[in-house]
Amino acid sequence: MNSLKKTAFKLALGAAVSLTAVSAANAADCKIGISMKTLDAPYFAAQEVSAKKRAEELGCEVISVDAQNDLNKQVADVEDMVAQGIGALIINPRDSKGLVPAVNAASAAGVKVFVIDSTLDPQANFVTLVQSSNSQNGLLVGQWLADQTKGKDLKIALLSGDKGNEVGQERRLGVLAGLLEGQLRNEGRARFEVVGQGWGGWGNEGGLTAMEDLLTANPDINVVLGENDSMVLGAQRAMEQANRTDDVIFLAAADGQKEALEQIQAGKYGATGLNDPALVASTAVDLAKKALDGELEGDISKITYTTPVAITKDNVDQYYNKDAVF
Repeated sequence: MNSLKKTAFKLALGAAVSLTAVSAANAADCKIGISMKTLDAPYFAAQEVSAKKRAEELGCEVISVDAQNDLNKQVADVEDMVAQGIGALIINPRDSKGLVPAVNAASAAGVKVFVIDSTLDPQANFVTLVQSSNSQNGLLVGQWLADQTKGKDLKIALLSGDKGNEVGQERRLGVLAGLLEGQLRNEGRARFEVVGQGWGGWGNEGGLTAMEDLLTANPDINVVLGENDSMVLGAQRAMEQANRTDDVIFLAAADGQKEALEQIQAGKYGATGLNDPALVASTAVDLAKKALDGELEGDISKITYTTPVAITKDNVDQYYNKDAVF
């Protein structure tokens, strides 16, 4: 960005602060803005539905906007909602650094900002980030795998989202750490090998394609581990087409997608970590309402984690909802 554009952007943000300070001061007792980076995926759609529902249950007025995966639109969305007098903002940011100026302008105007799911740069001024714990969910999934496969050498095909993604890294390292610790505890040795890593782009079709390549190079795979359910479900299709589902364990570090839970119920899928979009969103709304009512006590942590859970056949019925969006 050249210096002229930078200057224009700073002036625009300065104007937004002065304008929106008045708007925020005159906000209704509970007026909540929801800024989603996209609704073009069931996971994010479920977050938005849950956030709106919970806010309305609490008697709040709601404004919800879809940025359509466009950073500039999300910045404008935030500024527009603050100008409309929201008292709290729930935001799933499109870009960790790109949303910092808009979030800081909203906070300067008196808006309580709560981030959900996606990380926001620490320079941003927000109350807390609400998300599931990728590492803790992963540990539980890995420990479950160790307990289910005592005495067995594991040949793991790893399905990752995209290169350099911090969430994916946290998820896979969590599972592998849990598996290692579980095997050391159970047997005093490690009995697994990651025979290949494929990049599935977080999607079903990407998982299928990556699995086809991994299986060609490594026909002795007996564990398929993915960083989310969608890729593993795609990989499962690839294994079915190759008649290679016998004695293969499918599991994901995170999500709890409805279709994966159905596979767990049917005994065709081992485990997944609980990353419930509805729970994350409703938790953020509850915290926002407390903040607006002056009931948030003490210094709240910058990260608020939902309770980690490994969903398996033993507990899947507690988490399955046939009417869930995701």
